[in-house]
Amino acid sequence: MDAISDDHLLRDEAALEAIYGESPAGAIAKEIDYIHPHYRAMIEASPFMVLATSGPEGLDASPRGDPAGFVHVLDEKTLLIPDRRGNNRIDSLRNIIRDDRVALLFLIPGVGETLRVNGRASISVAPELIGRFPFRGTLPRSVIVVRAERVYFQCPKALVRSELWNPEKQISRKALPSTGTILADITAGKVGGEQYDRDYPERLRTTIY
Repeated sequence: MDAISDDHLLRDEAALEAIYGESPAGAIAKEIDYIHPHYRAMIEASPFMVLATSGPEGLDASPRGDPAGFVHVLDEKTLLIPDRRGNNRIDSLRNIIRDDRVALLFLIPGVGETLRVNGRASISVAPELIGRFPFRGTLPRSVIVVRAERVYFQCPKALVRSELWNPEKQISRKALPSTGTILADITAGKVGGEQYDRDYPERLRTTIY
């Protein structure tokens, strides 16, 4: 791979603006500092979001999903996100404790527009908050409380270009390396392998909540 020349790197905002120009009025007007009823409707229709956090080791983006409406709108400034069972790395939670800035990206199946929420987060184990999120007989161990500061929808260009919701563009999972193969290869056989893949469906079923 050829080295990237420093001669063509953009290093300041003036250089960026010279290329991209001004943002259209609508791109600015859609950003508000609270959860408008229209934005609330988008959050309540979303079964999937990405939570971005920052910590001393760097940035992290974590997928979050549950049935639509799994993120609760407490009021026009506050969102509640159940922290469901995962791989127990708790990277996002560690980051929030050390740097409370977060960004959320909500996706809605079949809808081109996405919703972005930037704000500040905290982690609560208050029983009254945890108790809001029962599912299949389980409760989350904690709830992420997000105080919204910037809320706006993103235009559908990226999803239109990618055809993300086009069923004809779906890729068979078998077309890519299995998780067992990936783990086995990067750990020189210490983790993963065929048995890992055989056990995975049952492990997923019993540990998803």
